[in-house]
Amino acid sequence: MGNRGTVADELIFEQAKEEHLAGVLDIYNYYVLNTTVSFHTEPLTLDEMRSSVLNSDPRFKSYAIKQAGSLAGYVLITRHKNKQAYDTSGEISIYLNPDSSGQGIGGQALAFIEREAAALGFHVLVATVCADNEPSRRLFTKYGYEQSALFRQIGRKFGRWLDIASYQKIIGPANE
Repeated sequence: MGNRGTVADELIFEQAKEEHLAGVLDIYNYYVLNTTVSFHTEPLTLDEMRSSVLNSDPRFKSYAIKQAGSLAGYVLITRHKNKQAYDTSGEISIYLNPDSSGQGIGGQALAFIEREAAALGFHVLVATVCADNEPSRRLFTKYGYEQSALFRQIGRKFGRWLDIASYQKIIGPANE
């Protein structure tokens, strides 16, 4: 699905556009069909991915992650909850091309999205991951996220009950 680069290859974060959607859809649908990373059980369509990634609200952004000219993945900030008191909280997700995992891209993407979120005025970031997803759990813990919730047997995929864990990090000033 893309060229395998090294950590030394410079990453470029481009605001997601229509031209990125087919690649983003391929990455996401890989996880839908092959893993418990996504709780979707059916592949998304291009229109569904468009509405998920190309948000009309300027505070919620998606970025294509390019490495050596190829799409290595994408990272996004979405609405955490649709109530006004949550407006300073954002939910973040990182999806990497399977060929690009294990190269340190996740950590760089996380640092990038935290800087973007802080500049946009977010105070707290939340990441929700399947409890089976040890690489994501380690990533968020390594970068200062604390597990704030564990929901047991909340989803069912591939004939198994799945747990999800939520991680959060306060990135904004405490005294706002």
